[in-house]
Amino acid sequence: MPDISTKPYMLRAIYEWCTDSGFTPYLAVKVDAATTVPMEYVKKGEIVLNISFGATSGLKMDNDAVRFNARFGGVSREIYVPVQNVLAIYANENGQGMAFEVSSTSAESTAAPAVEVPAAAAPALSAVPSAAAEKSAPELSLIPDDNNEPPKKGGRPTLTVIK
Repeated sequence: MPDISTKPYMLRAIYEWCTDSGFTPYLAVKVDAATTVPMEYVKKGEIVLNISFGATSGLKMDNDAVRFNARFGGVSREIYVPVQNVLAIYANENGQGMAFEVSSTSAESTAAPAVEVPAAAAPALSAVPSAAAEKSAPELSLIPDDNNEPPKKGGRPTLTVIK
């Protein structure tokens, strides 16, 4: 019998913890051909979505995908995110949540090499910088930085894979 991924269960658990704690759950997503999101809001192949009860309609988090309707610029849009494209789920107010490894799909494998993470390293609990902390937090990246330049200040935080 094949192993069932724990990722969708962790997504639902962190979402429930956020809502029970009065926090706003955010979903960081790697955008590719399998995702349906408003492309005008995608930056560097990623989008961060507010998945709180007040921001979504018909939210469904199953073992394959996260689906819901949300308004962007006053226009209702249908959102579809495969579970394998979820980079992180976290509380916007304090950054607590969980980050996940996202491997590239076969269509993307020619465009960029996959970043390999040891199985013991992912998934793991981690804090994701909140909007309030982003001014003082260094920018992080999913691709290891080989040139050892100092991190850039400001901008939208991203996730990093630490080996």
